[in-house]
Amino acid sequence: MMTSHFCQIAVVSLVLLLGAQQANVRAQLAPPAKEIPLYEGDAPGSEHWTWTEITAGAPSKPIVQNVVHPELMYYPADKSSAVGTAMIVAPGGGFRQLMMSYEGVDIARRLNEMGVDAFVLKYRLRYTDPHARPATTQASATTRAAVSTTEQTGPQAGQDLHALAGADGQQAIRLLREHAAEYGFAPDRIGIIGFSAGGAVVIRSAIGPPDSRPNFAVAIYPAEANGNPPPEGAPPMFIAVAADDRSVGYQGPMDLFSAWRKANIPVELHIFQSGGHGFAKKGGGADHFMDRVEEWMKVNGYLTKPG
Repeated sequence: MMTSHFCQIAVVSLVLLLGAQQANVRAQLAPPAKEIPLYEGDAPGSEHWTWTEITAGAPSKPIVQNVVHPELMYYPADKSSAVGTAMIVAPGGGFRQLMMSYEGVDIARRLNEMGVDAFVLKYRLRYTDPHARPATTQASATTRAAVSTTEQTGPQAGQDLHALAGADGQQAIRLLREHAAEYGFAPDRIGIIGFSAGGAVVIRSAIGPPDSRPNFAVAIYPAEANGNPPPEGAPPMFIAVAADDRSVGYQGPMDLFSAWRKANIPVELHIFQSGGHGFAKKGGGADHFMDRVEEWMKVNGYLTKPG
């Protein structure tokens, strides 16, 4: 009887501990001013997804998995310093998870310091079995995701998850452009920055239908970078990657730069000597990539108040 009593206490303690850990993960992220659904009702293509979004990861690096209902998390700049520019932030994570801190909310806060209204994009992802062992690193997740864009098995079999994520990026731009006056920025000053898989979302948005293209784009160690000619009217682009990135490499970003240059579209490329994927290797120029982004945005007029 005593042993059973202790087991019950242990189970209750474990449940409380797990709940506290989840709360701690959520507490690490500054709450958005508003959460904005991308679609009315179910997102096209995922009407039959029935699973629940998961918040997990270490408290210092929270992640989100199994996004079914994509949304924007709104982080406004202080109105006294706002410059009338908005930027969507697309975290990376190999299309299986979203790195919500250093590729999400942290970037939004940095943009706020620049006077830019930020919207962190939670785009749709590959299904992750909550009972399976999670990916240990973002790079390993990205490598697995690069094998195929179309799911071969599981509840998303036959679906192109990269295309769905790209569609979410395009829809986010349409939505912000439609409601620009409501949020106080100009409809022709909407950008998007993305990391790794989020960089693929950036590229798909930049070459998508004209009404869903950003006015400027920032691709940081982007997946799916290539030298395909951009369509007429593609936006200016900033690209950054590390020379020692063993996940996406630097050749794709170089080809992307060359394609934009050949099309006479403004473009800037930084290949940092070190930094690795995710710019996780500290001590080099990649540590300050957002300073370079800020300079580029300033040169192109996106940090000057219109009028």
